[in-house]
Amino acid sequence: MFVSATLSLYILHFTFLTSIPNKSNCRRTYHSISQRRYGMLHRMSLIAALILFGMLNSCFAQTLDGSPYTPGKDPDIDLYLCSWKDSMPSHSHGSLIERSILTKGDPMKPPAKGAVLKYINRFTHATLNAHSSTEPTVLQGEQEVIFVLSGKGEIKGRKISADLYSGMCVLIPADCKFTIRCTGDEPLTMYLINEPIPSGFRPNKDILVKDENVTPISSTTGHWCHIVKGLFGTNDGLGTLESVITVAIDPMTIAHPHSHVEGVEEVWTAINGESIAFLGKQIRMQPPGTGYMIPPDGNTPHANINTGEVQIKLLYFARYRDHEVRK
Repeated sequence: MFVSATLSLYILHFTFLTSIPNKSNCRRTYHSISQRRYGMLHRMSLIAALILFGMLNSCFAQTLDGSPYTPGKDPDIDLYLCSWKDSMPSHSHGSLIERSILTKGDPMKPPAKGAVLKYINRFTHATLNAHSSTEPTVLQGEQEVIFVLSGKGEIKGRKISADLYSGMCVLIPADCKFTIRCTGDEPLTMYLINEPIPSGFRPNKDILVKDENVTPISSTTGHWCHIVKGLFGTNDGLGTLESVITVAIDPMTIAHPHSHVEGVEEVWTAINGESIAFLGKQIRMQPPGTGYMIPPDGNTPHANINTGEVQIKLLYFARYRDHEVRK
């Protein structure tokens, strides 16, 4: 059955290609189809084939719900997928401008769009204007991870300081005084993850800095095609979170669709490039600045699909289960 279904996909795609009139036989019709439209239709046929192929393969690993999308029964994925560009600004750390991507709420029944986080305090896009600085800040009962998107700056901790630029990732522990300064003529922008620290947790003494640009690739085969660079784990000082990584996906590639159960809090956010977020029984475009969390119902598959011509990159962070904390 699997071989027959796979063959059917190839036939479907071939049928689409051959349905375009031949240039030599029907020149007028051929030229009436713009190259852009042809490219779009070609890519959409591949998207449909890739999704179906992914779901066929997934059925061997886990059972997926084959019934059509039913409002009220299936999750409303638009509550789980949000862009900071749709949020109102707020201030933190004195002069840091934050716009929410995902906020505290109920992952099973979100009370509002983006209010899906149970274990993490908030996930935002943050901006520090040119030549400005945050106030000296000490986080209490919480810690933060920032991933720099653009601009130039510096961060100073208790004894450690580091330059900030695109790709720099910093774990800022609780009880450590720090400041962030934008040193360039353009704003310093970043993603910011704020996590609570568990009872009895021992945070790092100072900030911990990683440069994603020079971090080696740790895996290229996870979920078929994920190109992973590890940034922070529990051994590095994460408290509630267990993993912060980047994931690149090559052109014309689909990741393995799979779901998560209650207790898992997994978030994917676009850094570079636009991809298709396959979430539940629907798809949405995911440009930079847009993030989503997978509904942890064990029945909502997710994957990202890159139908473009260049590699895309996403920021990933997750909490998987109750785990022993560092003391």
